[in-house]
Amino acid sequence: MTHWFHRNPLKATAPVPFNYYGVVTGPAASKICSDLRSSRARLLELFTDLNCNPQMMKNAADSYFSLLQGFINSLDESTQESKLRYIQNFRWTDTLQGQVPSITEDEAKEVHRSLKIAAGIFKHLKESHIPKLITPAEKGRDLEARLIEAYIIQCQAEAQEVTIARAIELKHAPVLIAALAYETANFYQKADHALSSLEPAYSAKWRKYLHLKMCFYTAYAYCYHGQTLLASDKCGEAIRSLQEAEKFYAKAEALCKEYGETKGPGPTVKPSGHLFFRKLGNLVKNTLEKCQRENGFIYFQKVPTEAPQLELKAVYGLVEPVPFEFPPTSVHWTPETLAAFDLTQRPKDDSAKPKPEEVVKPVKEPDIKPQKDTGCYIS
Repeated sequence: MTHWFHRNPLKATAPVPFNYYGVVTGPAASKICSDLRSSRARLLELFTDLNCNPQMMKNAADSYFSLLQGFINSLDESTQESKLRYIQNFRWTDTLQGQVPSITEDEAKEVHRSLKIAAGIFKHLKESHIPKLITPAEKGRDLEARLIEAYIIQCQAEAQEVTIARAIELKHAPVLIAALAYETANFYQKADHALSSLEPAYSAKWRKYLHLKMCFYTAYAYCYHGQTLLASDKCGEAIRSLQEAEKFYAKAEALCKEYGETKGPGPTVKPSGHLFFRKLGNLVKNTLEKCQRENGFIYFQKVPTEAPQLELKAVYGLVEPVPFEFPPTSVHWTPETLAAFDLTQRPKDDSAKPKPEEVVKPVKEPDIKPQKDTGCYIS
């Protein structure tokens, strides 16, 4: 079973020892630094732990960020920043310079929810924290507005893919599936547009993925819209809609090949090799042949030259980011703890001597071996 969702490489981060010699003047401050080291190490370990589940990740993130809050916000809950706000710099690698697996219903719900939470985290960072950076994000870097926007929209689109797969399994009305597919295609188009002004050398692979998914779900929309038209005895229009589905499916197939041949960050997934992709091709072909047969025997309707306009609006199933908030500041942060950090004793930087650029080692991601492709069953 090959992968369906394209992923950029995990961001690697330089080690942060939280050693503030001279600044830390008491055991309370020393314990905070020790707890920060261990909680950060635990969180980073879970990123590549195949046994990690969402609750484990949330608990580890809450533990770390509750401690980190004392370095960010004032303890009196005012809008003032902590006096330690600029004591520590963090460094990460930059990501740019899937298959839908056979999963249980509970797993599908977890995937759906996790993607919505991810969208909410990106949105929260974009609106509440990135604007506060001392140095604005450079163009094309991960915290730059275009990339953050693309991540938000891609998370929403992929969550809606789970909704579509579920709707198909439950045999929901074609008009509902068509509308969801159309909205999902629009999401992918918006994400691609957000990256359109980036340097192609860095963004081409990611954009190929977004474009092929846009074509794939546009084909889905036209296919199920054709079924809706046929059910309304509009066989000529149904044929034209299916012909358009056939065209977009062929585009998606071609883009899958281009995507596989395009160099860029992130592992290459193989959507065209997945049963969920191939099933659409068969569905389009069989539905079109059925419409053409019925038009030749029953309806005798003219097939329009222009494809029908998809003006579909999903009434349910649309994904919105789950609002995100950092956990409350750890109870270990007290006025006495904060007072134990004496910034006047902080070693002065020797700015006259240039410092060598620190290399951040990439994250060694787990090698998940493809399993037998059994299709998309989530019921």
